[in-house]
This record gives sequence, C-alpha cells and structure tokens, in this order.
Amino acid sequence: MSVPIKKRCHACQKFLDVKIPVGRQELCPFCGSDLHCCRNCAFYAKGAYNECREPQAERVLEKGRSNFCDFFAFREGSPDLKETADKASARMKLESLFKKG
Repeated sequence: MSVPIKKRCHACQKFLDVKIPVGRQELCPFCGSDLHCCRNCAFYAKGAYNECREPQAERVLEKGRSNFCDFFAFREGSPDLKETADKASARMKLESLFKKG
C-alpha cells in the first residue's frame, strides 16, 4: 500500500507529492534527480562512516544516484537547509558571546 506524503528533493529542494515506498526508478518531476538515493534518505549523514548511519547498509559511492539499498527511508525535510540553519544559529551565538559593548 502506498501513501502520498510531502517530501523535498535533495537537488532542487522543491516539495514533492511522493508515494511511500519510493521506487528505485522514480525521478523528481522538477529537476529529474533520482529520488531513491542516499541524499534523500533518513540515514544519510555526511560525518558518518560511508555517510550512512545504518551500519548494515552496503557502501554506495554515488550518493545522489538511484541505488538498491533496502534500508532507504525518505528523509523528513532537507539535510542542506537544516545544516545551513544550524550553522547560522551557531555563528550567531558565537558572535553574541564575543560582542563588544
């Protein structure tokens, strides 16, 4: 049974109406990027070993390309936007700490 859910494309950051589970050959209707890929997965993490928090997952070299990973779970939100917001928040806190005044 597939359920339509709003998610974001890792490449263009546009909201998508995708059906879960996402098929291996599904593409973003806006930019044509693969949807069943590491960069759209909830387990994807840049700092983790093989950039994946799932220890049993096989290594995937091209993180933005479609793959056969059985552990794929479409991520909530966008990794790039969250990372940018976290960095901006940390920078603001650091600047306020050293603010002269």
